[in-house]
Amino acid sequence: MAPEDKNRATAAAILPLVGGAANVASIAHCMTRLRLGLHDRSLVDDEALKALPAVMGVVEDDTYQIVLGPGTVARVTPQFEQLVEEGRATAPEPAAGPGEGPAPAPDSAPASAEELAAQGAAIKARRKAKNATPFKLFLRRIANIFVPLIPALIGCGIIAGLNGLLVNLGWLPGVTPALAAMASGFMALIAVFVGHNTAKEFGGTPILGGAVAAIIVFPGVANIDAFGQTLSPGQGGVLGALGAAVLAVYVEKWCRRWVPEALDVLVTPTLTVLISGLVTIFGLMYVAGEVSSAIGTFADWLLSNGGAGAGFVLGGLFLPLVMLGLHQALIPIHTTLIEQQGYTVLLPILAMAGAGQVGAAVAVYFRLPRNESIRRTVKSALPAGLLGVGEPLIYGVSLPLGRPFVTACVGGAFGAGFVGLFNQLGDTVGSTAIGPSGWALFPLLDGNHGLGSTIAIYAGGLLIGYVAGFVATYFFGFGKDLLAEFNVSQEPAPSTVAAHGNTPAATAPAGPDGPAGPDSDGTDPGASPAKTPAGV
Repeated sequence: MAPEDKNRATAAAILPLVGGAANVASIAHCMTRLRLGLHDRSLVDDEALKALPAVMGVVEDDTYQIVLGPGTVARVTPQFEQLVEEGRATAPEPAAGPGEGPAPAPDSAPASAEELAAQGAAIKARRKAKNATPFKLFLRRIANIFVPLIPALIGCGIIAGLNGLLVNLGWLPGVTPALAAMASGFMALIAVFVGHNTAKEFGGTPILGGAVAAIIVFPGVANIDAFGQTLSPGQGGVLGALGAAVLAVYVEKWCRRWVPEALDVLVTPTLTVLISGLVTIFGLMYVAGEVSSAIGTFADWLLSNGGAGAGFVLGGLFLPLVMLGLHQALIPIHTTLIEQQGYTVLLPILAMAGAGQVGAAVAVYFRLPRNESIRRTVKSALPAGLLGVGEPLIYGVSLPLGRPFVTACVGGAFGAGFVGLFNQLGDTVGSTAIGPSGWALFPLLDGNHGLGSTIAIYAGGLLIGYVAGFVATYFFGFGKDLLAEFNVSQEPAPSTVAAHGNTPAATAPAGPDGPAGPDSDGTDPGASPAKTPAGV
């Protein structure tokens, strides 16, 4: 099957299981997930979705998120959008309620995997309820502004790294200026894109948000004297653009209420740009510039004076921050550091949390030699974990088990402490873009002592994170009761109920039509590995 046909087939399999085209209100995607706004959540067949070979799991948050993995999601989303448009254009599709569409296969999962699935689902439900606070909803909005920019940051970051390598080697001198322009063009205008997305997210006209934010990067601001200080193009950066666009939204909404409809098309955009533009020039640019400078100064001070300790704390706490949704507050900080210094020194440190998670998962695999259900889950999710996609391992293995999640954090702390130590010694390790982690971060690495040194330090941190996460989990991740409960050999039964009274998730029997995707080596044998038991 051609790749395009395969992606369309995946989209076609997903659509009826989320209630059909009529049930889809919005479509977006991030690095790994297809994010759907749905009219009626009850029309979704979760278990049938999890059983699809291409689906690594599902997450229910402010949007319904289907984990497809990096690369795959970017190819499936356009096909899914096209199918939804076709479905709306022809006729309203009958909604596929639970049990409709491709039917879930008979229950056959061992009790241990069922119990993990139930616990993982309960954890996600509790987390969603806790995350519905005004502060966390605000952080989600911030994430919605910056996440769409990540593909451009990654592409330009890799080109910047390639250009730096060619310049250092003295190769292709006629090409490197063109590569520099490609790598720097987006970053020079990133404030405009932030302003556009901010206005869109806060309910204003996106182009007006972009127009106001464009003032920040306009070279002509260098001719403006604001309170005795000459402004610099780009002063305030993405934080200034964010504030300017939010202000523009409030000005626009005020105009919509008071400006007569006959004059709205002329007066509203004019007042929006004029008022918010003046405030931006004579206030926001200066304030945001000071805040941005303080962020860069503090990050440098923190890692220069307490690199090992700071790295240990940041790496150890990052997974809990992710679970609480607080990691979204770091996105503007990363972007500000990239804008100022060319790379963010925080991301390689925080990426060590994923290394600890991988090490913990491998330890779970070896500590439960008789539990083929959990071992298949680890095998199927481990390749994605190595590439920085940790949801299947977190929600399917370590978090429901309890202690392995804590020991995974320990592994991340040691790996991050190693990277932080070298930052303290003056060998800075940074990333030219945000989004990837794990092995996928290697092409984006940059630093102040050459690419070879930077790669070696990051690789050393990953190795230490793997080993520390493995050792901590192997020796301290299981109590006697947990081992007795899960390290048992179980034969699949037609229907099994978890020990605590939870109804097990439907799992298809192994075979070509089973629920699992390819094995970790990329093959797809008849005996497919089990899907991640908990929706991710």
